[in-house]
Amino acid sequence: MRTFRILVVEDDPCARLLIGRILQRVPEYTCTFASNGEVAARMVVEKNWDLLIADLHLPGMGGLQVAEIARASNPRLPILVVTAQPSIESAVQAVRTSVTDFLVKPLRADKVLEAVARALASRPRPEMRVLAIGAHPDDVEIGAGGTLAGHVAQGHELTIVTASPGHVGGDAAERAVEAKEAAARLGARLILGDLEDTRIPDHGPTITLIETAVKEIQPDVIYVHSSHDVHQDHRAVHAATLVAARRVPRVLAYQSPSATIEFRPTMFVPIEQTLEAKLAAIAEFRSQTSTRDYLDTEMLTATSRYWGRFAHAKYAEPFEVVRDSLEFSRVPA
Repeated sequence: MRTFRILVVEDDPCARLLIGRILQRVPEYTCTFASNGEVAARMVVEKNWDLLIADLHLPGMGGLQVAEIARASNPRLPILVVTAQPSIESAVQAVRTSVTDFLVKPLRADKVLEAVARALASRPRPEMRVLAIGAHPDDVEIGAGGTLAGHVAQGHELTIVTASPGHVGGDAAERAVEAKEAAARLGARLILGDLEDTRIPDHGPTITLIETAVKEIQPDVIYVHSSHDVHQDHRAVHAATLVAARRVPRVLAYQSPSATIEFRPTMFVPIEQTLEAKLAAIAEFRSQTSTRDYLDTEMLTATSRYWGRFAHAKYAEPFEVVRDSLEFSRVPA
């Protein structure tokens, strides 16, 4: 089920409660609330949202100012402005800010839900849809975090599928929270499976999990584990992906800390501009960073520095090309 992340900026607690109750009627809507424009301005930049709902008249920074910041950060973001009395002046400013629509108080549930549905449907299709698949929390971020951050910076839509919450490597609930925060850092949507850690099969439920995501997202490119890996879950996810993604034009395999010397990349993506984003995402895995040497910032940076020599860049990430259609021969700059 696709989940839509909605940021609601409203200083009136009664209005916040009302909007929250209305949107709770749709299971696919997940709401986060901010009570003032200054907080909202930080949130629209730090995380990737599917919709912004902002009150026009907020104390301090107003709703249209928040909308301008949001639009600069994410040109595809639909924006609804809530107001009691829409004026010609505010309407003109809203058009300049590319506001999607107005919600006029008093708010009616049917009108709110209609406007939200229209706004979400109005989002233009991104230039590229990217699907990154890993067996456990932190796998994708280690292997391709910088490249994925580069996709997001170019306006591409990023989804991460993690097959297992990784209960063998720690508390599953804690790791699930960390995975969500790391995905948010990269500007990605997370789909977290519940397959059994260390016993992920290469058939059945694993193929179904990935196939469902592929059908919904229709990705142009997939990043996944290499088959050259000593971890059985990594190999299983790789094999299942090849079945589930048999019609996806581009499939690239990233390096894991458990990859063997048979991992032989032929594509190298520079990540000078996105290394910090990768490290910030990995830092969210706080339950792991103190016990896993391969999550050490120095180790991650040194590894990226090594691969950079193959990309004529300071830092890079390596990939094996599993499949690549010439039509889709685009990588992040």
